[in-house]
Amino acid sequence: MRYAGRGSARIAPPDSMRFDYAGPLGFGAGAAVVIGDGVAWADPAANFRSLVPAIPMLWASLGMVQAPAADAVVFSLAEPQRAIWRFAGSDGDTLDVVATLTPERVLEAEWRRGGKVVARSRTLLDPQARPISARIDFPEAPARFELTVVAMDTAVVFPPALWRSRR
Repeated sequence: MRYAGRGSARIAPPDSMRFDYAGPLGFGAGAAVVIGDGVAWADPAANFRSLVPAIPMLWASLGMVQAPAADAVVFSLAEPQRAIWRFAGSDGDTLDVVATLTPERVLEAEWRRGGKVVARSRTLLDPQARPISARIDFPEAPARFELTVVAMDTAVVFPPALWRSRR
């Protein structure tokens, strides 16, 4: 099966996001507030978890890498054309991130749980490092999540009600 839809991500750096989405004819509509790698609320929760099973990958698809957990071990390598990070958590999860710093800017991420690949993402970025498009693959499912950025507003101010649940 294949579904398409529309959505919006309102990001308050460095770690907060309101994510709204709807499938065709409003099917599968929902919203969530994500803070770091946790969910403050999701409505409906099961719908959000099926759409976004890997929050670190959602952040990567939007061109952002969240800080690792306090107990994570961090490895890094910086080269002229790319930067590489590995965040190894005490829970056995690892997140590998590669930022390509050439004129075609790309942010790639791979999330593993217990050594098994859970998700891979590839995000194309504009020269200001803002996302243009992204694809997340979930090999186990098999499933894929793709997004294309059609508009961006960097001067928006969010009303406080935006962060509250829809109910």
